[in-house]
Amino acid sequence: MKILNLYAGIGGNRKLWSDEHQITAVENNDKIANIYKKYFPNDTVIVDDAHQHLLDHYKAFDFIWSSPPCQTHSRTNYFTNEIRKEKKYPDMSLYQEIIYLKQFFKGKFCVENVVSYYEPLIKPQQIGRHYFWSNFKIPKIKQPKDEIGTMIKGHKNRACKIPLEERNAVNSELGLHILNCANDIYKENQYIQKGLFK
Repeated sequence: MKILNLYAGIGGNRKLWSDEHQITAVENNDKIANIYKKYFPNDTVIVDDAHQHLLDHYKAFDFIWSSPPCQTHSRTNYFTNEIRKEKKYPDMSLYQEIIYLKQFFKGKFCVENVVSYYEPLIKPQQIGRHYFWSNFKIPKIKQPKDEIGTMIKGHKNRACKIPLEERNAVNSELGLHILNCANDIYKENQYIQKGLFK
């Protein structure tokens, strides 16, 4: 499959994906993109605005994973608004991507974000502390105790000197589970098409 991995970070969601796929990762931070490249040298890594990149290139892929920034949707933002009085609107590009992919993308997609402090505007599927919007069913799986940071050992230690961007990664087992769900549907569709047109 040709896969587009948007807002790739250091690749927590991608860690257990095999190299049999052609993966293009998009990350707007040079430093973080370079860390991703070290972990996944076979992937094509592009430093770009993932939101715009999706709009410009979505047709070239079979599966799209998007993890837009979650800060303005999280419960932390709620407390920031109420306690610290630092007011921020939720970043609505999250919903722009969901709507656009639902309407125009012919492949399979998954948009991931945290459980929000408000009632989601578009109903997601939920596993653990994550919301998922996709055009396929994602069966629930038991979440490992470490829901984040599986790329780096030692993230539990509060005195750890590892920067947050290197610890805050989507759980790898969950990323693999979702890719497997999409991949099974992709393979089934390929088989049906070949059978019909042989």
